[in-house]
Amino acid sequence: MAARGSTALHLIRPLATLMPAVRLADRVVPFSRRALYTGISMSVFLVCSHLPLYGVPAASAGADPLYWVRALLASNRGTLMELGVGPVVTAGTVMQVVTGSKLLRVDQNVRGDRDLTDAARKALAVAIALAEAAAHVLLGMYGPVGALRGALIVLQLVTASVLVVFLDELFDKGYGLRGCSAISLLSATNTCGQVVWHAFSPMTVNKEFEGAVLAVIHQAVKAPRALVATMLRRHLPNVASLLATFLVLLAAVYLEGVRILLPLQSRDTRGRRATFPIKLLYTSTMPIVLHSAAVSALYMVSQLLHYSRFLGGTMLARTLGVWKQASHAAVPVGGLVYYVTPPASFGADPLHALIYVALLLTSCAFLSQAWAAASGSSARDVARQLADQRLALPGRREGSTYLQLRHYIPTAAAIGGLCVGALTIFADMTGVIGTGTGIMLAATVVYSLIVSFHKED
Repeated sequence: MAARGSTALHLIRPLATLMPAVRLADRVVPFSRRALYTGISMSVFLVCSHLPLYGVPAASAGADPLYWVRALLASNRGTLMELGVGPVVTAGTVMQVVTGSKLLRVDQNVRGDRDLTDAARKALAVAIALAEAAAHVLLGMYGPVGALRGALIVLQLVTASVLVVFLDELFDKGYGLRGCSAISLLSATNTCGQVVWHAFSPMTVNKEFEGAVLAVIHQAVKAPRALVATMLRRHLPNVASLLATFLVLLAAVYLEGVRILLPLQSRDTRGRRATFPIKLLYTSTMPIVLHSAAVSALYMVSQLLHYSRFLGGTMLARTLGVWKQASHAAVPVGGLVYYVTPPASFGADPLHALIYVALLLTSCAFLSQAWAAASGSSARDVARQLADQRLALPGRREGSTYLQLRHYIPTAAAIGGLCVGALTIFADMTGVIGTGTGIMLAATVVYSLIVSFHKED
C-alpha cells in the first residue's frame, strides 16, 4: 500500500534506496541461525572496537574529552567505533519523539509509511554520524591532521556507523535473538567485554595481574596471608567490585521479570481469554539511557564553554561546570555537572551525594512516564489497542479498561524508573566495573537471552 503519511516523509524517498536495508524475514528464522547472526554481529562489533583509525597521529593521545559518555555510547577512543551506537540511538530517539508527539504523521498500518519512517531514521543516523565525525576532526580530537587525512578519518567513522545501522536493521527484521535489540546488545557487549577484561586480564602492573581473578589466584599461591589485601585493592580491579557488578546484574535481571497479569476477555467470542502483562520496569532501561544521554550532552556543552577562548570563565560557563584536567580525562569539580556526576563516596561530600541521588531518582521517574507517553505505551494507547482487538477486562463496562489501566501503567512507569535509578546509584557507589548504565543495559540483554532460550526449549 502506498505511503499516505506526512508530506515530510516523502522528502527522504530518494535517500531510501541508498540506506542499508535488510529484507523482512518472511518465515520464522530458526533459532540456530538467529544465534549465529547474533554471534557474528557481536564479533564484528568487537573487532571494530579494537581496530585503530588509520591516519590518526600516535602523539594525539591525551586526556579523553568524551571519557564520561563512552560507556553509554559503547565507543572506544581512537578506533572505528569512536562514535559507537550514539548516532543510531540519537536518530531513533528523535524519530520516536517526533512520531509519538504527532509532529510527523505516520500511519503504522500502511507499509509504505513504515518503510519511509525506517529510511528516515537511518538517513538521520548517517547524517548525525557525519556531523559528529567532522566535529571530532575540526575540534582537534586527533591532533593536527591535514585535509586529506581528516577526510579519511571522517570516511572511516561514517562507514563504521553505517555498519552499526546495518546491524540494527538486521535485528529489527527478525534475524537476531528475540526480545534483544542490536543497540542494547552492542552496548552490553562493550560492558561485558570490560568485565571479562577486568576479571581475567593477563597484563601486569607493578608485578600484579590486572585481572582480579588472576591476581587472587596468583596471590593465593604466592603469599596467602596477603590474599584479603589483594581482593580489596584500590589501585587495580578487585574482587569486591567484581561481586558488586554481578549483584547489580542479577538484581536487574530479576526486576525485569517482575510483572502483573491483567485478565482480559473478548467482547465478541465467548470463552476467549487473554492476559496483558504490566512489567515493574515498564519502560525497561530507557529512563537511565535518556538521563545519561542528557548528562552526556551537558558534559560536552560545559567542556566547550569551559575551554572556550571567549566564554571560558564567564558566569554561564562556571554555572554549568568547572573542570580540572586529570591524566585520563577532564574531571568536573564544580557547577551543575559536578552534582550530576556520581560521587566517589557518600562521606567525601554528603551534599554532593544527596543532590546526585535526588536528581537521578526524580529524573528517572519523570523520564519513564514521559517515554511511556511518547512511545505509544501509555494507558490511553494500550486501552485503544485492546479496544481494537475487542478485548476488555472481564465484568467491566465499556470504557472502564482505560480507567483501570490508568491506575497501573503510570504507577508502574514511575516505580520502574525509581528502581532503575536506585540500582544505578548502587552500582555507581559500589564501584562496579563499567558504569551503572552499562550494567543495566547488559541486564536487559541477559534477560532477553534467558527468555529466548526458554521459549526455544
